[in-house]
Amino acid sequence: MGLFRKKKYIRLEPVEPEELKRRRDKIPDDLVERCPSCKNLILMQSIGEDRTCPKCDYHFQFPAKDRIKWLVDQHSFVEWDEELKAQNPLEFPEYDQKIAKGQKNTGLEEAILTGRAELDGLPLAIAAMDNRFMMASMGSTVGEKLTRLFERATQLELPVLIFIASGGARMQEGILSLMQMAKVSQAVTKHSQAGLFYCSFLTHPTTGGVTASFAMQGDVILAEPKAIVGFAGKRVIEQTIKSDLPDDFQDAEVVMKNGFIDEIVPRNKHHRVLSLLLNIHRKSKVGD
Repeated sequence: MGLFRKKKYIRLEPVEPEELKRRRDKIPDDLVERCPSCKNLILMQSIGEDRTCPKCDYHFQFPAKDRIKWLVDQHSFVEWDEELKAQNPLEFPEYDQKIAKGQKNTGLEEAILTGRAELDGLPLAIAAMDNRFMMASMGSTVGEKLTRLFERATQLELPVLIFIASGGARMQEGILSLMQMAKVSQAVTKHSQAGLFYCSFLTHPTTGGVTASFAMQGDVILAEPKAIVGFAGKRVIEQTIKSDLPDDFQDAEVVMKNGFIDEIVPRNKHHRVLSLLLNIHRKSKVGD
């Protein structure tokens, strides 16, 4: 009778703690990642080159080197000012260790990668911020690299494209960090006065002094879906105005409704949209 049949069990052989630890150590740290949006565990090998969730299209963090390599024409990127390294001008305690950690995590000397490349054969000056490096906060070296990017682009008559992701000005450099806002903004203005095109592409998150300067100075301002865009944080604003705010009030989609962003562009449309903008705004030459 089925009622008295013995249940089948899977017998697990006992494993010594040392052997269990050895097996655990063989599992790569980056084997899986939990999607912040759909909460599914995603095998990293299933995430495509555009770094989006295969289940819900959530846009994962995109390292600066990988982003530029993914977007521009093959072998066209040439880095500029790679010798510029993060400094500790105020001798802020433990700042050197944080810089070293950022350099190890990203393979970059600072939180931004700048250079020249081509997109569908169209030349441009390009930069990408990497928020694995101290949340891509803007210190004096980041500001210097951005200023040089715009100055060289002006000299070479190149359009500028910047992928922006930042926690704002870098507190460890005090007033030197805040000064970068004005310095970069002046370089952006001179580039604009030369009749050249600048596209700022806001990614998650774009906040603080970066938002208050070059991030909002683009001729065309684009953003990735659901990117947080704002100046102060939600909690700080609520404490200031003594009122609750909607959870999505700093989402790129809401910011666009209020007129600060021109278009939300998912990664599967980056190449087509940016190529179109570069073609529309390319500087005409005699005989064109």
